[in-house]
Amino acid sequence: MNLYLAEFPSGTVTIGVLIIVTIILLVVAAVILSFISIYIRALTSGAKVKFTELVALRLRRVPVGLIVDNRITAVKSGMNLSIDDLSTHYMAGGNVEMVVQALIAARKAGIHLEFDKACAIDLATKGTGKTVLEAVKTSVNPKVIDCPNPASGKVTIDGVAKDGIVIKAKARVTVRTNLDRFVGGATEETIIARVGEGIVTTIGSASSYKDVLESPDRISKTVLDKALDSNTAFAILSIDIADVAVGENVGAKLQAEQAEANKLIAQAQAEVRRAAAVALEQEMLARVQEMRARVVEAEAQVPMAMADAFRSGHLGVMDYYRMKNIQADTGMRDSIAGGGNAPQNKPPGS
Repeated sequence: MNLYLAEFPSGTVTIGVLIIVTIILLVVAAVILSFISIYIRALTSGAKVKFTELVALRLRRVPVGLIVDNRITAVKSGMNLSIDDLSTHYMAGGNVEMVVQALIAARKAGIHLEFDKACAIDLATKGTGKTVLEAVKTSVNPKVIDCPNPASGKVTIDGVAKDGIVIKAKARVTVRTNLDRFVGGATEETIIARVGEGIVTTIGSASSYKDVLESPDRISKTVLDKALDSNTAFAILSIDIADVAVGENVGAKLQAEQAEANKLIAQAQAEVRRAAAVALEQEMLARVQEMRARVVEAEAQVPMAMADAFRSGHLGVMDYYRMKNIQADTGMRDSIAGGGNAPQNKPPGS
């Protein structure tokens, strides 16, 4: 044991300890130097932070300067937000700076907005192109929404009055953000859709297009009475009709189209009746031919009957000539009565 200690003199051990202590001190000094400016800035601003909090932020890979600077801004505005609150929201994917600015704007405007509510709104607006600060500003300064939305490609909302005349209307809706219903509430698209539906319904209930032109404000009054802002992120303050114009006469157009359709139907029915008449005519002609065939058949049997009468002795020669004389006399009378155009009666079989 003595030999082992002799190989490592006490001076060497001391130097090793000093080196280790020196490295530790250098690391501590480096950490202090890296945070000294932020620490002093927070200390002089009245938003004192602990070195352990700064180290914890660095270990969690949270921007130390961003968190501390926003805490300083909050404290200077009269809000005591902790480092943990801000860092937690940052790690949740929120915009810490925007939340702090929104809280300051709400505080200056006299709006009660809690930190948790602001964080929820910030996370809800993520990826929508809107921010919690914009929501607060809209709550302070109302926003005007065009109905219909020009981005949709439509310029006006068209409705048809009871007299068939189209009314083209354009409205401007003034809304204010309802922060209590912002999370989970319907967006601007729902407001535009509901207002458009209300305008179409109001125009459709008008007896004449003149009623709408005389008092366009009846549209806004009717629409406002329907509580269109329920379950939305906004509160509707007013609905103003910016423009009203007269469109085409849809009723007359529909009547003309109906008349044209009725004409086509009547023509089709007439064609059916004509075809039926032609078919009936052809059927009658066929029946006439059939009757004529029967007459010819009956006339062909007369000579046979006369021959049979001669053979049986029921008809004599004088009777035959007398019958022929009567036929000739009848033919002559018919010829005189008909001006010579009457057909001559010929004896059967002649």
